[in-house]
Amino acid sequence: MIMKSLSALFFVSLAIVSCKKAEEIGPIPEIEFISVTPGNVQEYADSLVFTIKYRDGDGDLGENTSGADNFFLADSRNNVIYKFRIPQLAPDNSSIIIEGNLNVTLANTAIIDGSASQTFSYSIYVKDRAGNQSNTVVTSPVTVTQ
Repeated sequence: MIMKSLSALFFVSLAIVSCKKAEEIGPIPEIEFISVTPGNVQEYADSLVFTIKYRDGDGDLGENTSGADNFFLADSRNNVIYKFRIPQLAPDNSSIIIEGNLNVTLANTAIIDGSASQTFSYSIYVKDRAGNQSNTVVTSPVTVTQ
């Protein structure tokens, strides 16, 4: 009887600890690449839409100040970094876990090596208001044609 009680107590404690750890997330934002669409675009004509999943443990991802850049998209061909602003996602002075998907649109792109088409990828990272930089994700390949 005592052994069954101890076993039950162990498994209940393990379940509680496991749930608590699953909910714990640090203040550094985490991102995951979801998609870039379309995968084939015409030079100077078509937009690219990048979708990432984000998660931030203290809710300070996003900024309402105009001119504040916090979403960065680096072209793998030449390391040009395109900068965007994610609007503030949680109220000021809140410390809550936030998560969801973000879509960012790059108006167009070009071929930079003189060929008829070019295939390449982008790297993406974000920064929160405290200056914490997320992990960097790499997109699936994009092909640009003339």
